[in-house]
Amino acid sequence: MTFASQTGPVEQIILPATRDLGDFSVRRALPSAKRRMVGPFVFLDAFGPVVLGPGQGADTRPHPHIGLSTLTYLIAGESEHRDSAGYAQTIRPGEVNLMTAGRGIVHSERSGPETRARTETMFGFQAWLGLPQALEETDPGFQHVAAGDVPVLSDTGLELRLLAGSFGGRTAPTRLFSDTLYADVVLQAGRRFAVDSRHIERAVYVVEGRIAVQGQTGSFGKDELVVFRPGAEIVLHADGPTRLMLMGGEPLDGPRHIFWNFVSSRQDRIDQAADDWRHRRFPGVPGDEVDFIPLPETPLRRAA
Repeated sequence: MTFASQTGPVEQIILPATRDLGDFSVRRALPSAKRRMVGPFVFLDAFGPVVLGPGQGADTRPHPHIGLSTLTYLIAGESEHRDSAGYAQTIRPGEVNLMTAGRGIVHSERSGPETRARTETMFGFQAWLGLPQALEETDPGFQHVAAGDVPVLSDTGLELRLLAGSFGGRTAPTRLFSDTLYADVVLQAGRRFAVDSRHIERAVYVVEGRIAVQGQTGSFGKDELVVFRPGAEIVLHADGPTRLMLMGGEPLDGPRHIFWNFVSSRQDRIDQAADDWRHRRFPGVPGDEVDFIPLPETPLRRAA
């Protein structure tokens, strides 16, 4: 659900749709009915926190992507990434997995044997970032950023972990293809936080707590995606202990078609990718080659 603000620095408030994935559910803030993108972000899922008991796991079977990068960030839990380019990497809290699909990649994300043997809390985010048109068919690739390599900006009542882009004089090591800002921001009660206006599009997803926005009536709480007007001066105020995902950047160079896990500036490229997956032309995932997610039967055609 999306609400438009007529005045003040807030442009839209988006309430995510909830999707049941079996042992856990996800809250999908992007794309929404009236907002497809924020900067290069074409997709944002929040999952958890959910407690998985022994024998349970968070599993996403092998599936394909084209024309985007996926960025996975965990606050709690553990997951094993495998892809058709041969990368295998466990991600843990505070770490970043960045997978660039480009012309095509297949990957899976699963709980490992040790994780399934214990009680585990899963909590994190996955974002998709569209690629510039000139790089939509780039070679697939993967980058893992350890927690110790994520820049941290600390001040009284503030801790900001910079997952992508630049902020406050620091730059994340994450290798992206367009101007992007993505950060995990923790604010103590009463703390004010100014959002840099040099990024054209900006938004915050409220993970926990509640914020007010200077110059805007009302306040915003848990699981709301608050989208700001381009160029507006944004000063946030934490009404209590608050955690935010700060995101944004330069808009993509033109609309994007989105169907299932495919993103492209060309509808015919989406159609080709769908046909390739339907007829099993994508490469397999080493170590996870038996199972897969089938192509949805009803294609959804739209431009973001």
